[in-house]
Amino acid sequence: MNDIESLMFSIGLAGSFISMILYILFGQITVKKLRKNDALKNALGFEYLSGWDIINTAQALSIPRALSRKLENSKLSAFYAKSELLFQHTTKFDRLLGATFYWILTFSGLTMILLVILDGLDLL
Repeated sequence: MNDIESLMFSIGLAGSFISMILYILFGQITVKKLRKNDALKNALGFEYLSGWDIINTAQALSIPRALSRKLENSKLSAFYAKSELLFQHTTKFDRLLGATFYWILTFSGLTMILLVILDGLDLL
C-alpha cells in the first residue's frame, strides 16, 4: 500500500466514523423533533430503509434550494424531503448539523468508491 492509497483510505475511514456519530446526533436532535410535528410527518421523504429519512432531511437542508425544488417536482418526488417545510421548522444549528453530516458522509463515501476504482484499475 503506497502513501496516497493509505491517505485516501484514512480520510475515507475517518470521515465514515465521524459521519456515523453525526448521523446519530442529527437523528436524535433534529429529525426526532420533526417527526413529532404533524405537519412534517409525511414531508421527510419515503423511508425505504429504517433511518433513511434522516439522510433525506440532511440532504434537503444541505443541497442548493434550486436542486431541492427540482427534485421535489420530479416524478420521484415522494423519495425526497420537502425542503421549504424543513427550512421553516429548523434552526440554524439544525441546518449546520445536517449539512456537516451530509457532506462528510458524501465525501467519505466518494473517497472510498474512488479508492476502489483506482485500485481496481491498478493506478495505485
